[in-house]
Amino acid sequence: MVKIGERIKELRLEQGLTQMQLGKLIGVSQKAIDYWERSVNEPKSSYIIALVKIFGVTYNEFFENVG
Repeated sequence: MVKIGERIKELRLEQGLTQMQLGKLIGVSQKAIDYWERSVNEPKSSYIIALVKIFGVTYNEFFENVG
């Protein structure tokens, strides 16, 4: 099982995005993305919806192996 932050980082890197680029796409700072990826904080559901759309995955795919 992976943490949600690890999953975000994995999908971000697959898309070839920097933390700054991803933050701009969903309207948060680079620091917010960094905190999510390091599991300091977790994104609100509205940001998860945006992440799923940006990464082009289903909710099931997004949460695959997240625990």
